[in-house]
Amino acid sequence: MTPDTRTDEVWILGATGRIGRAVAARLAARGIDPVLVGRDPGRLREAATALGRDGDSRIVQADTAERIAARIGEKRPGVVVNTIGDYAATAAPIARACMPGGHYVDLAADLVAVPRLLGLHQDATAAGSTLVTGAGFGVLATESVVVKLCEGRPAPREVRVDALASVAMEAGAVGAAFAATSVDVLTTGGRRYREGRPVRARLGAGPLTHILPDGQTVRSAGLPSGELLAAQRASGSPSVTATSALAPASPAVRAVLPVLGALLSVPVLRRLAVSRMAGMRMKAAPMPRRHSWGHAVITWPDGTSREGWLRAGDGMDYTADVATEAAVRLARGEGRPGAYTPAAAFGPDLATAAGGDFILD
Repeated sequence: MTPDTRTDEVWILGATGRIGRAVAARLAARGIDPVLVGRDPGRLREAATALGRDGDSRIVQADTAERIAARIGEKRPGVVVNTIGDYAATAAPIARACMPGGHYVDLAADLVAVPRLLGLHQDATAAGSTLVTGAGFGVLATESVVVKLCEGRPAPREVRVDALASVAMEAGAVGAAFAATSVDVLTTGGRRYREGRPVRARLGAGPLTHILPDGQTVRSAGLPSGELLAAQRASGSPSVTATSALAPASPAVRAVLPVLGALLSVPVLRRLAVSRMAGMRMKAAPMPRRHSWGHAVITWPDGTSREGWLRAGDGMDYTADVATEAAVRLARGEGRPGAYTPAAAFGPDLATAAGGDFILD
């Protein structure tokens, strides 16, 4: 192989986790035999066996982002799907290892990891690589609605997006990846766009109660997220806010969030919090609502306003469907060089190809 040549392999990083297993199974069902990458050889063999393969075939054991990046540089897969989490730390070194010529997908949805990956745009363009961040319910569910509502229209005056996921919980430990992301949300603090610039806002600000198109209700509040950045980039609006159903709804909890975020900004306290949270056990629980929803309300300078929704199923299942669809498109050579959020990379039809339905006024 020449230095720029890549194999046709699709690697799944974190292949023994919930999303990694789901993406691997979906790729296999679509005729792509993925390479499973993780830190535990025994669990990798179990995951491979579940796909109907010999336990040692097409698995790669690597336990840190640096070691994974080294193996990518050695084996040169065509597409890498990163589901290991802690994207602020793992995304950039792994994405760089995919260049030149290889492509990368992750599920980041926070305001640390998403802009950091998008900052590799020029490098990826020069390298002929496509990097896609936020390829899950988080980011795509709201970004795609904004793109649809803004098609053929000038930049709006104001945009609000609401990420309203409904997720069935599996029993088990929280895990280091989810714990690190949760702590990073607290330490980032609230954000919004004002006059085209990101500014601080109170974490948990602007609580809302939504009446969903299916008649159910859900509460949300301000939360720093990749949805905010993606909505601003998709719309060009100078004023953008984002809320999430994952934000605490209790006024008492919202009141202490700024203090908690400041404390967790201390490195030793952050490490302790991530370690403690990662070991916490979660009980299995059904979806709290029938559907997950991405929502956007957009207002133009002339006072015209439009509202739209994207309906999906379980938020985690939809995330696996989005990551799978993005990986398949990259494997088929449908990406263009650069670093993008998912709808920017493939258009809003990615959301429907992954199983979502738009409801637009």
